[in-house]
Order: sequence, then C-alpha cells, then structure tokens
Amino acid sequence: MSAHGTDDADGFLAAYDKVMAKWPATRETASVPTAFGTTHVNVCGPADGPALVLLPGGGGATSASWYAQAAELSATHRLYAVDLIGAPGRSTPAAGRHPRTVADLAAWLDAVLDGLGLAETDLGGHSYGAWIAVHHALHAPDRVRRLVLMDPTRCFAGFSPAYLLHALPMLLRPTPHRVRAFLGWETGGRLLDPDWLALQEAAAGFPSLRPVTGPRPAADRLRGLDLPVLLLLAGSSRAHDPSEVAARASALLPRVTTTVLPDVSHHALPHAGPAGSGRHLTDFLTRTGG
Repeated sequence: MSAHGTDDADGFLAAYDKVMAKWPATRETASVPTAFGTTHVNVCGPADGPALVLLPGGGGATSASWYAQAAELSATHRLYAVDLIGAPGRSTPAAGRHPRTVADLAAWLDAVLDGLGLAETDLGGHSYGAWIAVHHALHAPDRVRRLVLMDPTRCFAGFSPAYLLHALPMLLRPTPHRVRAFLGWETGGRLLDPDWLALQEAAAGFPSLRPVTGPRPAADRLRGLDLPVLLLLAGSSRAHDPSEVAARASALLPRVTTTVLPDVSHHALPHAGPAGSGRHLTDFLTRTGG
C-alpha cells in the first residue's frame, strides 16, 4: 500500500474510533477468524442475554453506525455488531480470498456465528446488511430466531433511478466531497452527527474490496420464511419507494410486522432516526414468542 493509502486508512480508523467512543463504556471487541479473513465484532450487553447480531449497510457504513441504538439494545441483549469482511472497518480480509457470492457470504457469517459460540441469534441489518441478513435467514433458518430489517435494499424492491443517478459519481470515484454531497441529497439536508459524517467521508479513502451483489431473494423462499420479521422503513427514503417495499414484504413474508418511521431518510438510519425509534426494535425483540 502506498504511503498515501496508509495515511487514508489511518485517518479512517481514527474517525472510526471517534464514533465508537459514543458506544457504552462496557463495550468489548472480538476477532473471529474465518476462511475469508478475520472479522472484527463490537460486543456489549449482559453475557447471559439473548444474542443479537447486527450487520451494517454497504459503502462506508461500519458497526460504528449503531452507536445511537447500542445502549438501548444492549440493555436486554448481548449485542454483536459486525464489521463486514472486505469493507471499511476493522475486519481484515484474507489475501486473495474474500466473499464473491451469496453462498460465500453465508459461509462467512456461519463462521462468525460459530466463532462467537452462537447456535442461534436474533439477526438484523440496515440496507445492504439487511440483504445479507435475509439471505442468511433463508440459508440457515434454524440459526435465526427473529429478523430485523432496517430499510432493506434489493430485498423487496429495486433502487430508485434518482438514487442511482445521484450515487453514480461517488461510486465511480469516491471522494469525501462526493460522499458528503450524496448524503446531503439523500437525507434532505438533515443535520447529521459530524463525527459519523466524518467517518463516511474518511471511508472514501479506505481500501476495500468489491462487495458481493446478487438478485433479490426468491419469492417462493421468502414465503416459506416462517419466523418473526420486523420491517423498519425510512418514510423519507430516497433509495426506494417505502410503500412499495412495505406492500411486497407484506405479500411475501408470513410473519412480518411493518413500521414506517416518518421524516427519516435511508442513510439516516440507524444512527439518526427519530427519538425513541430504538423502542420499536426492543419491543419486537423482547416480545414473547415473536
């Protein structure tokens, strides 16, 4: 890696640690070896609490993004927030080996759960992380008690053309300025946490691998997913039409509970949702029998 690249990575990790400082002081970390590299996991909550594994979105999102939810969720659960392998964060991909298919992602997450000693867990994700969570629940339904999907992308509807058009410059050549401009557009100019925003900008210079992409989960498999699902939608999302996502999820998932959070955008979840939004998660996760 060039000296410039090293400086970029160091700046990113400093920004990452600044957001992680907003987590509960009791936070621990775990490093889980897998065939695809070492996965970094931030952990907090009672050691004997039911497990909750959370996956961040794509792009510059990391486990740090759960800082606004971590204290409330870890009051009732043992929270495991994962940095995706090959993406910005503190996970380290193996040289020449990283997930390239949906099956690879499933094998990676299986290995992470095994390494954490979790035979089963509540599983959640935001955006791209929700897409991974859905595929993993379909792959290993016996390991997932409940599923939390926060404004999931490419699970029930495609991206809106306007979203892709505005994201294109950032995707083609990510720079801090382009990241800031895109997030400003998608969030409608909402005042965002400056430390979180600095982390997203710093991710533009972090070395990362091509993310796994693929089709939406098959409709017939979703119809057979017999476990409780919380679909938490951003009412002002510009990534897709929330009403279309809600309608298709309702038609496909046999046990879905849908909540639309008004006046919050796709990228403002999960860290900048309306006050009390974490209560929707804890109510769902602590509901007896799902």
